[in-house]
Amino acid sequence: MLPTKTTGSRGQSTIFGKLLDCRLFWAAYVPCDSQHKDAVQLTLEQIDVIRRFTEQYHPRLTLCTSSEDIKAAYKRHQLCSLIGVEGGHSLAGSLAVLRTLYHIGVRYLTLTSTCNTPWADCSHADMPGKKAEHGGLTNFGKSVIKEMNRMGMIVDLSHVSVNTMRDALEVSKAPVIFSHSSAHALCNSTRNVPDETLRKLALNKGVIMVNFYSLFLTCKEVSTIADAVAHINHIREVAGVDSVGLGAGYDGINYVPQGLEDVSSYPALFAELIATGKWSVDDLKKIGRVQFPAEAERIRDEFKKANVPPYEDVMPKQKDNNCTSQANF
Repeated sequence: MLPTKTTGSRGQSTIFGKLLDCRLFWAAYVPCDSQHKDAVQLTLEQIDVIRRFTEQYHPRLTLCTSSEDIKAAYKRHQLCSLIGVEGGHSLAGSLAVLRTLYHIGVRYLTLTSTCNTPWADCSHADMPGKKAEHGGLTNFGKSVIKEMNRMGMIVDLSHVSVNTMRDALEVSKAPVIFSHSSAHALCNSTRNVPDETLRKLALNKGVIMVNFYSLFLTCKEVSTIADAVAHINHIREVAGVDSVGLGAGYDGINYVPQGLEDVSSYPALFAELIATGKWSVDDLKKIGRVQFPAEAERIRDEFKKANVPPYEDVMPKQKDNNCTSQANF
């Protein structure tokens, strides 16, 4: 699966015959400098763009909001458009906004982008010389995870700090994803996932979708298809075959592996994996068909059966802000 962005996108498309599902996850992304300003409006505008071009290219593209929609589209040979939001700053600290995003079709949320939110630390907190603002998730941040579980929205941990990863994995009852990250053991970028977290991810039955940005594969501007294979194999060895996916991020990166320049190179990637002797065709079907929407829906149904009401937590006010109304309702 290869994520794509609308100001960039995180798309998952089908190239290698029937090994990959026909799905495209669009990440509605707005810059961090919109935080505490107009992030919600800008996010809604990005989602509007996704929905409009999905309608424009219908029936080749079709909007999908459930695992059943994905199955139906696959049978009709259609490409599923699914919507994600990259960056918890798009919530403006409101669970009501989170619920509204779900109602208009958003099915995953990346907890942070390249900035902390008032309730979660991003990966920059793990950089040398940097200091964490929250030490992971705040109590409100944990409520965000619980509400996502309750609705069936997928928790995405790419871009977050290691402590945020830890807290989210402790709280989430549903499998989480890393939509576009690689293995920290092979490249110590703070955007990659440490082995300890990979082992916790396996227990959570979550998935890490390997990013093909050279700076995440080799920590340099140059990489090859063999480097991508090394990350995939390492994650398989640590977390298991069920926890590996593909999250290339081609529309958001500027240094790509030689021999893996775009999705047309996927046959070569699968051939390289088979050549290692560690992958069967059935294994490759798993790497192309990640079932996390169905698992999130299963947990949602458990919450519904238990009559769990919406979480109503309110984030403590952080600071005076001229862009925020002081009116009480």
